[in-house]
Amino acid sequence: MTAPLEAMPTDWQSCLAIVAHPDDLEYGAAAAVATWTDRGAEVGYLLVTRGEAGIDGIDPSRCAPLREKEQRASAEVVGVRSVEFLDHRDGVIEYGVGLRRDLTAAIRRHRPELVLTLNHQDTWGGTYWNSPDHRAVGRAVLDAAGDAGNRWIFTDLADDGLEPWGGVRWVAVAGSPNPTHAVDVSEGFERGVRSLLAHRAYIEGLTDEDPETYCRNFLTGTTRSAASRFGGRPATTFELFPR
Repeated sequence: MTAPLEAMPTDWQSCLAIVAHPDDLEYGAAAAVATWTDRGAEVGYLLVTRGEAGIDGIDPSRCAPLREKEQRASAEVVGVRSVEFLDHRDGVIEYGVGLRRDLTAAIRRHRPELVLTLNHQDTWGGTYWNSPDHRAVGRAVLDAAGDAGNRWIFTDLADDGLEPWGGVRWVAVAGSPNPTHAVDVSEGFERGVRSLLAHRAYIEGLTDEDPETYCRNFLTGTTRSAASRFGGRPATTFELFPR
C-alpha cells in the first residue's frame, strides 16, 4: 500500500492499551505512547496474560513473574504508570463472551476515549501468520469497545458499580497490515527502543543478536518503512476504527 497515512487524532486525553502479552506494545506502539504521555495524556496498559509461555527455556512458573516485571519496567520508560494483568492463559486465549466481558469491564473502569490493541488480522501481511492470542484479543477489543456502552450487555457489571461507558471514540490497531494513520515518533523513538529493550529476558530467548542492536534495528526498520507514507517522518502506524 502506498496511500499517504493520516495523522492520528490528538484531541483526546485518556487511552487504554489492551494486548495479549508483555512485549506486544513495545514492537512499535510504545514509541507513540511516549509522545502521547509527553503531551500529558493518560495511558494505561492491560495485559490479558502474563506471557508465561513466551520463553522456551524458562518454565512458565518462573517466566510469568519475570515477564510481568519486565513489562512494568518497560511501561515506566514511556510514562505509563497503570499496568494490569488479567491472568488468561498464555497461548490458549479463547475469543468469546468471557473475554469480551473481561475487556468490557476494564473499559468501563478506565473510561478511555482511545482504545489501543494489536493486529487482529490473520496475518501480518502476506503469508506471515499471526498468533491466535493476538487475533482473539484484537477482535475482542473491537467488540468490547461497543459492549462497554451498551447497558443491556453484561448487566451484572453495573451491579458491581461499572456503569456503561460510551465514550470510546476510536480503536487503534497497532501492527495492522492495513494501516490508515500514523504518529511521528521522532521524539519518542529512543524511549521506544529502551522500552523494547526492557524485555531483555524475552529477547535473549528469541535471538542470539545483541539485544540493543536487535531492538534498534527492528524499530528503525519499521519506522523508516512507514516514513515513506508519512511525509518522510519516522512513524508508528495504526489502523483506526472510529466509533
